[in-house]
Amino acid sequence: MNKKIDLLNGHIFTSLTGLALPIMVTALVQMAYNLTDMAWIGFVGSPAVAAVGAGGMYVWLSQGVVALAKMGGQVKVAHALGKGDRKEAAVYASGSVQMGLLFALLYGVLTFFGAKPLIAFFGLNDAFVTYNAQVYLKITCGLIVFSFLNSIITGIMTAMGDSKTPLLANFIGLVLNMVLDPVLIFGVGPIKGSGVAGAAIATVMAQAVVTAVFLIAIRKDQVLFDKVKVFHKVPWDYMKAMVRIGFPASVQNLIYTSISMILTRFVTGFGDIAVAVLRVGGQIESISWMTADGFAAAINSFVGQNYGAGQYGRVKKGYFTAIGVMFVWGLFSSALLIGLPEHIFGLFIHEPEVIPMGVRYLVILGFCQMFMCIELTTVGALSGLGRTLLCSVISVLFTSARIPLAMILSSTALGLDGIWWAFTISSIIKGILFFLSFLMVARKLPQDKHQAQLEAELD
Repeated sequence: MNKKIDLLNGHIFTSLTGLALPIMVTALVQMAYNLTDMAWIGFVGSPAVAAVGAGGMYVWLSQGVVALAKMGGQVKVAHALGKGDRKEAAVYASGSVQMGLLFALLYGVLTFFGAKPLIAFFGLNDAFVTYNAQVYLKITCGLIVFSFLNSIITGIMTAMGDSKTPLLANFIGLVLNMVLDPVLIFGVGPIKGSGVAGAAIATVMAQAVVTAVFLIAIRKDQVLFDKVKVFHKVPWDYMKAMVRIGFPASVQNLIYTSISMILTRFVTGFGDIAVAVLRVGGQIESISWMTADGFAAAINSFVGQNYGAGQYGRVKKGYFTAIGVMFVWGLFSSALLIGLPEHIFGLFIHEPEVIPMGVRYLVILGFCQMFMCIELTTVGALSGLGRTLLCSVISVLFTSARIPLAMILSSTALGLDGIWWAFTISSIIKGILFFLSFLMVARKLPQDKHQAQLEAELD
């Protein structure tokens, strides 16, 4: 069975959903991956959840670092494949992997040896929570190389039209993580439980297995990876082209995460338990944004290949097809968070006094899910056109606005809920602006190449 979807020909909805569905399922698998960790850690107690929440912020920050290599590689590989140039695509893929390995080494060293001051930034109140956060950070980020490789290989495969292999690899990782979590957190037989450290070890081991599955899969590929040469020098022009595409996306992601870290520090002012609420609530909310992010990866490759082939009409139709699907998904996510908040949050935090805080988080964030889905999908489409700078300007500007907005709203009677409302209000604004931005960019796209040639022949 052919794992690669033809993105340049055929029915748009079929091509797009054929690529997107495995990516969306992969995103749901990743969500289950994170929720599994959170569910088991929840049995240890909310202080352990707070520790994972603080340490996990730097895992999230690492995604901004690898975004430069991933986004630059994915977009340029898609453009090259759209033109039918596999050799050029392989050079871009090689450069993307090289950058990822370098970034993983630098980030791993920085976070391992700098764990103490990095966790001190959050101003946690409990010494035990602080210690566990440092341990979690050292393990998960010190060995971040597996996560980086998985992200980059997933991006390259998606650009090729293969979203099924990443799904298989991540599913295997999920199953392993579900087995390892209770064993390493609580212990079984001669294996002593390690609590937060055990959760971190389980995560890294599962990621390493995902990397191994990817390496086995790419050894069999004769379309692109058989031409990839990781240890050969990549011409600077190729690296520069990837940096030009990936740098704005990376900066956007890094700033977005940094803003979230600053807001987490605000949340800490309401107690360490509030950090646990933020961590669990964010993971539950990922049912919306991780799925949308997965669909955004599909529309990115679809737009990238069709843009490279000069099929601009297909680019526009693909975007509106994706927006329609994500509009429905966003509404479903909103209904879930607003309608069943207590039941959902109670699966992960078991202290009765904490659950009402989590319920308010889910209800407030529930109002912006559809707009968030539109935002992420549009970012994927605009990035596929190479317009990553535009995405960064909008995202950074209005995500940064969360800080003063959170300060103002949290100082009122809303208290902690004011911070959640800052998230929601900014997401609604960004969703509207991104949609309008794509409409303006789409109006400036030229005619399809084949349509222009046909009209020239008729003339």
